[in-house]
Order: sequence, then structure tokens, then C-alpha cells
Amino acid sequence: MNYSKSTIKVLANLIAGLSLLHFSDNVTAENNKYSRAEQLVNHPARLKLDLTRDASRNPVEVLTFYDIRPGMKVLDVFAGGGYYTELFSYAVGSTGKVVAHNNQAYVDYVNDTLSKRFQPDRLNNVERLVKEANEIELAANSFDMAFLILAFHDIYYRPKKGGWPKIDRKDFLNRIYVGLKPGGVLGVIDHHAKSGSPETTGDTLHRIDVDLVIAQLREAGFILKERAYFLENEQDDLSKHMYAPDTRGKTSRFVLKFIKPLEIDQQLVEERNFP
Repeated sequence: MNYSKSTIKVLANLIAGLSLLHFSDNVTAENNKYSRAEQLVNHPARLKLDLTRDASRNPVEVLTFYDIRPGMKVLDVFAGGGYYTELFSYAVGSTGKVVAHNNQAYVDYVNDTLSKRFQPDRLNNVERLVKEANEIELAANSFDMAFLILAFHDIYYRPKKGGWPKIDRKDFLNRIYVGLKPGGVLGVIDHHAKSGSPETTGDTLHRIDVDLVIAQLREAGFILKERAYFLENEQDDLSKHMYAPDTRGKTSRFVLKFIKPLEIDQQLVEERNFP
């Protein structure tokens, strides 16, 4: 079929116009997500101790990247003092739910903060779950999103004095996998270790190699969907302990978004004994 030059020009302009419209819609959607995230971070009920951490944690960018929506059910694994738990609580709203998990050692460590966080009539859409990592029991396909924020490295934490049971990584990640709905998101943020570092840096430096994390989560069945770089810091000395006085709060951190596949290989299910 032959088209005249004028027709071709019209078609080209139409395609260009549609492309610009699509681009404009995407920009508008991103701006809307960012604006909503700003509103959540500026929530008047937030604790003062959280506000002091915002500069180093970039919560607006985190919430925008993961796009947590009203009505979602979210699992915050190793939630610690609950900095992100509270933001997730605002994000899912009254129709959603957040489950904030900790093991007993973590609860003991941040008990004062948790007492402030969960005062009566605060965060009523949050359920607290205290279980050791390999004892978490989640209903299959029940969560829209799950998060391991500054916590993946803790899989390899081995304190000299007890209180932190050794974690079976494969079993632990499988429990999270089972709990997520097909298509559900797993968000992971953690402190960079040097490329090629062994698992043991999770214990010795409280850092972990991003490529190791990606490989282990792929092994667990997750698919890496997206990566963001807004928490990277080229000035961070990756050989230093995360808690070093001149390092804490300034570490370079990776931000990853994984999904649980919509279609799951049945043979793999049987081999791994998924429910």
C-alpha cells in the first residue's frame, strides 16, 4: 500500500503526538505518587525521633519507588523500631493492614522505641508479630508486599552472646515467598558491602554484597523487577562497619524491587514443598 507524503507526515505527527501524550501521562502519574509520598512523610502524627532520620533515609523516594497503595496488606520483616512500619501504616490507610515482624532479640533491643510507637490509639492498622525468623507462619498468597529493609544482612548475624538464633536462609526466604501473592512485591534495602564479599560481612560489618542478595533471592524464586540508586553514596568506605561513628547513617545502600511470579512452575512447587 502506497501512502502520499502528506499522509505519511500526518501519521508521523499522530504517532509523535501519542508518544508525547503517553510520556506526559507517565510524568503525571509519577508526580502524583511523589506528591502523595510527601504527604505521608509530612503526617503530623509522626514521632520526632523518626524525623531526625529522614535526611539519611529518603522516605519520600522510598515510598514513591515502591508505590504502596491504600487497602494493601504489607509485611515489614525485621521491622526494628518501626520507622518504616509507621510510614507503611499511613500508606495503606484504614482499609489496609501492616504486619510488623521482629524476633525477640530485636524487640528487646528497641523496646523503648516500640513503646512510643505503639501507644494506645496509634497505628491501629498494624499487627505486631514476634517470631524467630524460621518460625514465621504466613497464610499462603496473603500479602501484597513484603519488605526487608536494612535487614537482609541479619540473616548472617552471629552474635558471640546468644539471643539471635541462627537463621536458615532458604527456609526463611521461602516463608516470605509463600506469604506473598503471585505478582506481589518484595522490597529490599541494605548496606553495600564490597563486590564479591562473602556472606559473613552480614555479621562482621552489617553489610551485604548486592549481587549476592540478588542471586539468593532469584534462587528463592523471586524475579528482580527494578533497582533504584537514590541511596547510593560513592564516599562510603565499604570496608568499615556500618555502626562506625563516621559511617552510621551515611552508608551506601542498594534499593531493589522483586516480584513473585504470576505463574509458578508446579514442579518447582513440589520440589520445594510449597503449601
